[in-house]
Amino acid sequence: MKKIYLLAFAICTFVFSGTAQIQQSDDFESYSLGGISAQSTQWRTWSGDEGTSESGQVDAAQANSGTQSMLIGPGMAGGGPQDQLFLVLSQPSSGIYTLAWQMYVPSGQEGFFNIQGTIDEPQTGNFLTTDHYFNLNNEAPGQGQTADASFTWAFPHDTWFSVKLVFDMDAQTYEMTVDGTEAIPAGTPFNDDTAPYLGGIDFFAPSQFSLYYVDDVVAASGVLGVDDFSADVFSVYPNPVKDKLNIESAAAVNSVTVYDILGKEVLAAQPDAISPSVDMSGLSSGAYLVRVTIGNASKTVKVIK
Repeated sequence: MKKIYLLAFAICTFVFSGTAQIQQSDDFESYSLGGISAQSTQWRTWSGDEGTSESGQVDAAQANSGTQSMLIGPGMAGGGPQDQLFLVLSQPSSGIYTLAWQMYVPSGQEGFFNIQGTIDEPQTGNFLTTDHYFNLNNEAPGQGQTADASFTWAFPHDTWFSVKLVFDMDAQTYEMTVDGTEAIPAGTPFNDDTAPYLGGIDFFAPSQFSLYYVDDVVAASGVLGVDDFSADVFSVYPNPVKDKLNIESAAAVNSVTVYDILGKEVLAAQPDAISPSVDMSGLSSGAYLVRVTIGNASKTVKVIK
């Protein structure tokens, strides 16, 4: 049965720098290792079949935050390739919208994504963007490009880097930054101007060289700025936690609020200190959402006790 975590995220709405509102996020920490499609309503395979080798794999080999990420590759034994959709559940048809995530492409491997419009039915849809490759067919290490090479950009292998796309749904244009640097300029037209809404990200393995990891996926209305609160601003450990949860940070943590999975506040603290600890010994075993506020920005992470 799929795990439903969107209610808690909706209750704990996050506002970043007053310009963007996080509507969905996923750091892959709440799932069991293995196929993700059957575990979350935010994810669906291209075919619509769950629990198959087409599903992206929750994996512990790499992680930008926490201990887990999603692996996309040529497929598990007996099938593939993997073709995993992150669904934008609000399906925005107007206004400004941001999709962002962290990506890791090992040396000798290829990364890939495109952005879809309508994806109501399995194996059908249209595309807001063309295909985006990172080291196409292992022939251009450290170079990303669109399918026709009209845009190219640099990216690092063997380390996590950010990908951010901002869509103007009214103008039917988008822009992209990779590792904080412009890769595709603002005003670039959609690939298909008949697409009625922003449907999701397609993480696919188009070739034998395709193998990459995805972490910390965010979907937001408005524009997420470069100074917005990100996963690398702080980390929490241990996770799972027994008694004290440690928050490692470079800046003072103003407040920590712990919610149960239904969004009910069960613990709050105002440490106003760098790298504080929070006593969770009085809480029952289970999954919790821990909201950390530093300055004017907040981020919530999943913690297991």
